[in-house]
Amino acid sequence: MDYDYSEELKKKISDNILTVRQSIDNAISVSGREKGSVTLIGVSKVFPVEYAEAAVMSGLADLGENRVQELVPKVERFSALDIDARWHLIGTLQKNKVKYIIGKTNLIHSVNTVELAEEISKRSLSNNVTTRILLQANVSGEASKHGFAPHELKPAIDKIEALPSIEVCGLMTMAPIETYEGEAREVFAKTRALFEELKKYTGFESWKVLSMGMSQDYESAILEGSTHVRIGTAIFGNRAEYKPL
Repeated sequence: MDYDYSEELKKKISDNILTVRQSIDNAISVSGREKGSVTLIGVSKVFPVEYAEAAVMSGLADLGENRVQELVPKVERFSALDIDARWHLIGTLQKNKVKYIIGKTNLIHSVNTVELAEEISKRSLSNNVTTRILLQANVSGEASKHGFAPHELKPAIDKIEALPSIEVCGLMTMAPIETYEGEAREVFAKTRALFEELKKYTGFESWKVLSMGMSQDYESAILEGSTHVRIGTAIFGNRAEYKPL
């Protein structure tokens, strides 16, 4: 079966991935962390499947989508092409759409209620799979963002840890658009402290993932301990300027 991407597109995306990787390695070095300790997730939201194909053929192993209706057809296309990739659902997940992605994700980053975790557990159990999840923490306190407030996480974990067929792997957060320099990094620092506190509280061996940082702030996130960065624009381009052929 033929791939959809062009060599021109592959070169563009490959060059962008190289630039991002160099920035990641620099931030890791500055923070004194071990090289390779940060997973780069390319977020192909809005862009068609050939962009995701080109990214994987350029050496990117992890891909993310914000919406179930974009993730599922891309996963199916990759399966048809026999392309291996680790898929991440990073956007808001509605309970009625959980059934469509069970067994298709490496990690769901955006579990923001106990009820959503219960639905993932139920669907995973019935499909005989274990689904890896992160709890979304709303550390910035913005009303426009989903997620658990910091004080809600321990009670939520107490309920979620008893659920079958899911594995809680850590936290995800989103920083605010900065109104002053360093605001995002402050949120990342608070999330890292919360992550470490909950690591001791839970004792989960799986508690290893701290998903923080996007195109505009991933270097600050890495300096504050992020293990997974979610990069769209810096790899695939400006979504607002994308025009389908």
